[in-house]
Amino acid sequence: MSDKEKEVIDEENTSAEEETQTKEEVNNEPQTSEDTDKGTETETEENTEGDQAAEEEKEEGSKHKSFKKKDKKLEALENQKKELEDKVMRQMAEFENYRKRTEKEKATMFEMGAKSVIEKMLPIVDNFERGLASVPQENQTDPIYEGMNLIYKQLMGELDKLGVKPIEALGQEFNPDLHNAVMQVESEEFEEGIVAQELQKGYMYRDSVVRHSMVAVAQ
Repeated sequence: MSDKEKEVIDEENTSAEEETQTKEEVNNEPQTSEDTDKGTETETEENTEGDQAAEEEKEEGSKHKSFKKKDKKLEALENQKKELEDKVMRQMAEFENYRKRTEKEKATMFEMGAKSVIEKMLPIVDNFERGLASVPQENQTDPIYEGMNLIYKQLMGELDKLGVKPIEALGQEFNPDLHNAVMQVESEEFEEGIVAQELQKGYMYRDSVVRHSMVAVAQ
């Protein structure tokens, strides 16, 4: 090998060593403040994003709990409202029943009182009828008779307005709910079981009997 060739080889080796050393120096060179700041900023951004995510998750949890509390409170209010409505409905129903019951009792007491008064007036009606019936035909033009007859008609008219009506008896089939049979008689005019005579008038007040008719029934 010639001296020139040796020199070329040595130069190449020297260049390679210098290049290698340069690369190692570059790699071993400490990072600049700019690089450090960039890394810190990236790390800070990552931490901030994580904190924001955690905060948002915490807020979501708080909202969810708040909604749950509101739902429970609303449900409790709805239940309370239903209970109050049921209570009011029951009280209204009880009051309506009480009103109907008191009206029925009042009507019953009125009916009993009215029947009692009417029953006491019926003997007066009987006496009027007996007195008018006892006047002979020729004396029925007498003013006293006419006055008594007018009073009798007025009395019967007022009783009729109150719902007091005489019970039909003569010629009707005997009905124990309306008639009180005190005797049986032979009759050519009426068939058996028919009222042949009316001994005392009976009266009804609306739909109830105040006094049964006293009758004789054909046999």
